[in-house]
Amino acid sequence: MVSDTTQEGAHEREHDARRRTAHRRGSRTAAARRAVPPVGGAAHRTVRLVGHRQRPVPARRRPRRTAAEDRGRRRGRGAGAPLAAPARPALPVPIPAVLGEGAPGDDFPWPWTVHRWLDGENPREGRVARPGRLAADLVEFIVALRGIEPADGPPAYRGGPLREVDEETRTALGRLHGTIDTEAATTAWERALAAPGWDGPPVWAHSDLMPGNLLVADGRLSAVIDFGTAGVGDPACDLIPAWNLLPAPVRKDFRTALGVDDATWARGRGWALSMALIQLPYYRETNPSMAANARHVIDQVLAPS
Repeated sequence: MVSDTTQEGAHEREHDARRRTAHRRGSRTAAARRAVPPVGGAAHRTVRLVGHRQRPVPARRRPRRTAAEDRGRRRGRGAGAPLAAPARPALPVPIPAVLGEGAPGDDFPWPWTVHRWLDGENPREGRVARPGRLAADLVEFIVALRGIEPADGPPAYRGGPLREVDEETRTALGRLHGTIDTEAATTAWERALAAPGWDGPPVWAHSDLMPGNLLVADGRLSAVIDFGTAGVGDPACDLIPAWNLLPAPVRKDFRTALGVDDATWARGRGWALSMALIQLPYYRETNPSMAANARHVIDQVLAPS
């Protein structure tokens, strides 16, 4: 399974890495000699990063656009590098471990990394085998992540206020007239914007807990991947599985187990809605799986509570 997927809004300058396989023209680093061609058929195809695998050890991650590289450089962790190694024992499931790094070359213009292989499959909305168990596993992961010392952590990609994505969200709403109930979606978005902001200390957040960044085995969470957006800030962004994956009957249990207040829940719903509104017009013609998840989220957010 391709092990790194990030779902964001309108992207610029995506690099067609799929047609530049790992062996083509041969990379000049030892890590590249261990890589293999890209994997196809994943439920959620990679966006910011494209993966290559060689079981049982490496999974290669190469950024497809400059935003990934720029964010990695800002954070001083390399493109999409995961949480620092000392934090790993605190987490209840495995996360990516970097085995090596590659420099830009003639066949690929950006830095890339090789990660240890993690087993599991991406869960799918509407097809979760053990929703209550998965919800409990997600709670355990989120609580453990929040408990890691935040000192010197970079800002989480979605750890700030919702108003930072207001313009992009409203632009997406304009593109969705006739596709969804934009009046209801706008009302829901404005309700989220009106929620009080986070007034607690910054905590660690993954910031992109989409189905494509989760791995499951036997109905249990087996790994969490793609920490390129992780950092410290408002924890509301890590509530998005409540709408992008978990069925409504277990949503309340998920919230209760995390002890989420009304304002944080409203901001979490806002993040889920904003991400879906931005994804749907961008991916509806190019990535059916991600577009379907975006539609699912919008339906869940707008459904009577």
